[in-house]
Amino acid sequence: MQRSDEEIYEEQERRRIKARRERRRKRRKQQIIFRAVTFTVFFLVLLLIVMLVRKVADKSAAEETMVSEPVKYVEKSPDFAVELLTVNEYSRPGTELAQVNGIVVHYTANPGTTAEQNRSYFESLAETGETHASSHFIIGISGEIIQCIPCNEISYASNDRNSDTISVECCIPDESGKFTDETYQSLVELVAWLMGRYELTADDVIRHYDVTGKDCPKYFVENSNAWSDFKTDLLTYIDTYGIEKTQEIN
Repeated sequence: MQRSDEEIYEEQERRRIKARRERRRKRRKQQIIFRAVTFTVFFLVLLLIVMLVRKVADKSAAEETMVSEPVKYVEKSPDFAVELLTVNEYSRPGTELAQVNGIVVHYTANPGTTAEQNRSYFESLAETGETHASSHFIIGISGEIIQCIPCNEISYASNDRNSDTISVECCIPDESGKFTDETYQSLVELVAWLMGRYELTADDVIRHYDVTGKDCPKYFVENSNAWSDFKTDLLTYIDTYGIEKTQEIN
């Protein structure tokens, strides 16, 4: 049976509609693929840029480290007398100090006494047993230094930090607690040497006050600028008299 013109037209129209739909479907599929590829390429490029930036930054940091001033250490210790306390439970327990993480500065709080007198007091505690007290080093008013306890043993000076610090007691001439110039200079030299010996920084040098809040050493607690100046003097001394890190330290 022969179809009418109207039927033929409708059939053609259906085919055109179907073709348009097919073309639209293909375009959408192509657009999705294009966007996915574009996003992937963008992500990979961004990742590459980040990696390159990080590599350049790491290289710059390494170069800065290489050209920076070498760390210095004071090789020569100041002169000091070694007068070790008798091993006893009140002032020299003989307990091993496994690692030195800091240096604690103290003052004797008994004006006018000498380093030898303070050392004798620590020794007397073995007999009196009146308290637990001692220090690795004592610096006198004239700048003399006495070592009372080996640096690989603990002293009874810094409370919770006894187990990982070296203590330095400083004698004072009067109630102000201010050190004499001789005491101060010996303190700088001793602490600077100990910093190098145990690879410590100025931040590892603290006051007894920083451990317990005790007013010790009095002058450095009451005059924070003097404590800051002391830290600066340590670094200046190390820079002036130190040797480079690559050299051997005795």
